[in-house]
Amino acid sequence: MRALVLDRPGACDTLHPADLPLPEPAPGQVRIKVQACGLNPSDYQRAAYGIPEWEWPAVLGLDVVGVIDALGPQVEGPAVGQRVAYTGDIRERGGFAEYTLARAEVLAVVPEEVSSAQAAALPSAGLTAYQAIVRRLHVGEQDTVLITGAAGGVGGFATQLAALTGARVLATEAAHNTDRVKKLGADQVIDFRTEDIPARVMELTHGRGVDAVLDTVGADSATANLSLLAHTGGIATVAGRPDLETVAPFGVAPSVHEIALGAAYTLGDQRARRDLSFMLTDLLSLLAQGKLDAMLTRTISLEEVPRALVELSARTMSGKTVCLLD
Repeated sequence: MRALVLDRPGACDTLHPADLPLPEPAPGQVRIKVQACGLNPSDYQRAAYGIPEWEWPAVLGLDVVGVIDALGPQVEGPAVGQRVAYTGDIRERGGFAEYTLARAEVLAVVPEEVSSAQAAALPSAGLTAYQAIVRRLHVGEQDTVLITGAAGGVGGFATQLAALTGARVLATEAAHNTDRVKKLGADQVIDFRTEDIPARVMELTHGRGVDAVLDTVGADSATANLSLLAHTGGIATVAGRPDLETVAPFGVAPSVHEIALGAAYTLGDQRARRDLSFMLTDLLSLLAQGKLDAMLTRTISLEEVPRALVELSARTMSGKTVCLLD
């Protein structure tokens, strides 16, 4: 089969096409003929340092959509011919290939109304946002939420999910992304390059602060945003933990949530992995109903993936890029 491979850890421009043997599904696995695979920051991050469990040459690509073409032993539920989507295990070969393998319990059936490209834009970023906004922070219509990096994948999906609940959404982004972020559902956009975020949040909330924060930036940002929480507010982080020593004990009483999607594979059990399917099924349903925007900005060929990942690593891209293989 045709695949885009990485021979050793390094920059994404070292990825190159190669022929690999057709993979055979083990017990509990299915083989998928790949139609589309989304690009994510984790691709260039993993390429740089490698994963100890990787079989070389490695194949990147976590967000896969395709048609099941073979079942391994002990697979119940999924059927040959179903079009499915999932986010993959970072330790296994991914979706920048004509065929790949996946655990049966993580698959979500793609509705007819959703294109393969749209579905492939969703898994990693959408599931991270869903875990934060829906499962961990329990955002509701009475809440005010702060979301950082709202034009990115996680931030963009989180903005939409929070807006769907009726919550008031404050978002941080560069000024040139203001209109785009407001279309996703943000009520106010704070320019992180020119504005004092804590001061602006307190001004917009009349000194009360926010009920929930999703921080996509890092530990320092999370720590600063921790101080913006109203009593019993919660913060979810995807890029670094806040320093809890900066808030007095038994006061604001914040809840802190760390989102680690890939740990459903590395540390979780079958129940944790099956939950990936449940959440993605819900997200795909919202997409099919027109309630969620896939934020798909570009589709590319397999040969264009290395350059696109280099561009993604420069952190200047917004929305989602998807590789089409079929």
